[in-house]
Amino acid sequence: MRISIRHETRYQYSASPTRVTQILRLTPRDHDGQYITSWRVEVDRPVRLSQSEDAFGNITHTFTAEGGESLTMLAEGEVQTHDANGMVTGTSEKFAPELYLRETPLTKADSAITSFAKEITEEARGDRLNQLHVLLAGVHRGMIFDARPTDTTTTAAEAFAMRRGVCQDLSHVFIAAARSIGIPARYVSGYFRRIDGVVDQEAGHAWVEAYVTGLGWVGFDPANGISVTDAHARVAMALDYLGAAPIRGTRYGGGEEVLNVFLKVQA
Repeated sequence: MRISIRHETRYQYSASPTRVTQILRLTPRDHDGQYITSWRVEVDRPVRLSQSEDAFGNITHTFTAEGGESLTMLAEGEVQTHDANGMVTGTSEKFAPELYLRETPLTKADSAITSFAKEITEEARGDRLNQLHVLLAGVHRGMIFDARPTDTTTTAAEAFAMRRGVCQDLSHVFIAAARSIGIPARYVSGYFRRIDGVVDQEAGHAWVEAYVTGLGWVGFDPANGISVTDAHARVAMALDYLGAAPIRGTRYGGGEEVLNVFLKVQA
């Protein structure tokens, strides 16, 4: 499938900041399931975009801008994907799968998540892939997709207690649950061509990759309750959202900040 993406992020400040530094993880990489036909990242300032690779192998662009009451970043291009039955191969792997058993503050499993994971996967004991599919269905069925009560600092435990959240929250819950039963799992950020054909979206997408011995990494999308398909364009991955966030940075001054995202994802 050919997926066309245009992702514009615009910050508006109530006063001109002295300095803004941003790290962008907005550039996808080739792997066996996708090929990048074209891609560009631009900033509406005369800044130097320094490209590098982070610890997880994600492509990053870093820049510092001074002054100005607004800042716009654009990522745009085309990705050719194919359905690999959820399996993810040919990716840049810097660490052994066991690293992705490591807890983070956002993905720490509390007693409620641990009990949920143990109980729901009890019948599938010994079959890791089946456990993950049961877990996928359980998280998708048990949590409501709702952007209102959460933000980027919401933990898996908090989202699970509310039984609602965005794709980031459902992914964190899935990761926490999988790790609690000994399955390596990691957070993935990217884009999703919606099945209902809606092109204009409010934000990028997030899902999970879990490691199954004998198969390797397999993708699961808790927000949609499906395995990863050719409708998913993979951009970055890490232990949790903070390591794979499309944009992270700091600023000095600038008063209040308003963020607007304009995203189009279409075939």
